[in-house]
Amino acid sequence: MVDFTDNDDDVFTGNEHTPIREDAFDKSPQEKIDKITALFGEIMETLGLDMTDDSLKDSPKRVAKMYVNEIFGGLLPENKPGISTFSNKYKYRQMLVEKDITVYSFCEHHFLPIIGKAHVAYISNGEVIGLSKINRIVDYYARRPQVQERLTMQVVNALKEALGTKDVACIIDAKHLCVNCRGIKDTASSTITAELSGIFRTNPITRQEFLHYVGSHAKFD
Repeated sequence: MVDFTDNDDDVFTGNEHTPIREDAFDKSPQEKIDKITALFGEIMETLGLDMTDDSLKDSPKRVAKMYVNEIFGGLLPENKPGISTFSNKYKYRQMLVEKDITVYSFCEHHFLPIIGKAHVAYISNGEVIGLSKINRIVDYYARRPQVQERLTMQVVNALKEALGTKDVACIIDAKHLCVNCRGIKDTASSTITAELSGIFRTNPITRQEFLHYVGSHAKFD
């Protein structure tokens, strides 16, 4: 059996995977919420905020629940979307493109939002998946502290594994609020990353067809 995963059997190991400790799942979600609530309260206290104020007193718990259950929910393996494949009974052999998938993530350097769009394509090797599963895969890997390069690779690797094909591509165009609202404070720029695998990497005609569909004028030679 051919391995299409590029050793992607563990989503938490290797250079293209989220750095996470071996004991990351020892605490229950509620235990994590309780711990983060206490620690974030200390941060707010250190900043000099009045934690008896009605507007602030519940903020630590709100932040903790948001971190564990929402914006970093992709750290929990049980939240990984189940991916059922179907036989390509229509014998469709051209690329399938899902474009303008919303990306909400958080940069792992400053814990500020990354907001943008993902464009994903694959060519069936006999199996297809429901269109919404592509969006769910992007969302799952986005919901964790991230760097955009890694996110792009994780999406491609997950689809290669699910579909049993190397012919997968992903482009992400996103704004990083760590650039927009601090440091250089550049609100105009965005960051584009691309992971091209299989025929998308080796065949320039296929590659440019994909770029044409997603509206990118970039050249990847």
